[in-house]
Order: sequence, then C-alpha cells, then structure tokens
Amino acid sequence: MPNQAATERLPGGERALWMGLLGRAPAASLAEKMGVLGDAPAFTWLRQPEIGAIIVRGRAGGTGAAFNMGEMTVTRCALRLASDQGPVGHGYVQGRDARHAEHAALADALLQSPRRQDVLDAVIEPLEAEEQAKRMAARRKAGATKVDFFTMVRAEG
Repeated sequence: MPNQAATERLPGGERALWMGLLGRAPAASLAEKMGVLGDAPAFTWLRQPEIGAIIVRGRAGGTGAAFNMGEMTVTRCALRLASDQGPVGHGYVQGRDARHAEHAALADALLQSPRRQDVLDAVIEPLEAEEQAKRMAARRKAGATKVDFFTMVRAEG
C-alpha cells in the first residue's frame, strides 16, 4: 500500500490514494485484478454508471491564475455492498467505460470492508507497482534524450 509519507500529504489520506489509483488504472488491468478476487459480492446501485463531462482547470506556471483548459469525459457510479449497512463505493474514471467505473466503485467498497487486505494484496499493490514501472520507464526514456550543456572557462591571458 502507499507509503506513510504519501498518505499524510493527501486530505482523506489512504482512500484518496487508492481512489486515484483505481481511476488512473487501465480498465483491462483493473478488471483482471478484480477477477482474482473471485465472484463480485452482491451490491445495490446508488447511482448506476453515468457518463458526463467536467471542466478541467489549469494554472499558468503551475501556481498562477486559474483558467478553464477544456472539458473531459468521465463516467461515475456509486454502489452499496450487500446489506443496507454495507460500505458505499464510488467510481470516477476518465472516458466512457461503465464497467471500469463499476470495478473502481466495487474495489472502493471492498477496501472499506473486512476484505480490505485481500483487495490491497490482489488489486491495489499490483496496480501501484504497474504505475510505478510505467513512470520509471517514462523517466528512463526522457533521460536518454537529455542533453548536457557545459561551459568551458577561457583562460585569461
């Protein structure tokens, strides 16, 4: 699971980290990892998957004035595990993939249930490892194109 320092940086801590990871994960990879857990538990929809658009905001220079960059398509849903008192899971994913949002919501709910450790081991940790591997590959690729400029000092004579 995400390290302690990362958890302390985010409001909402650990849940914010796994929600982000579930939302960013490739749909096929998340589906495969959820399949390892076996049959999906019974749940009721609080909000069936629905597709919409959100405004993406940016900041000039990363810290400057905010501006509307454009729209992004997202799919969201919410569900409750088995009983009326079961945990509620939410799924928000980029694009138009209802099944991806459902898997994210189901994983979120299970992470709040007694099956938490199973989901951490079978879903969250492997997804986190995949994401880290992709980031390292991107860094290596960018590093291979790095150009080092140096200045030679002229001797004053």
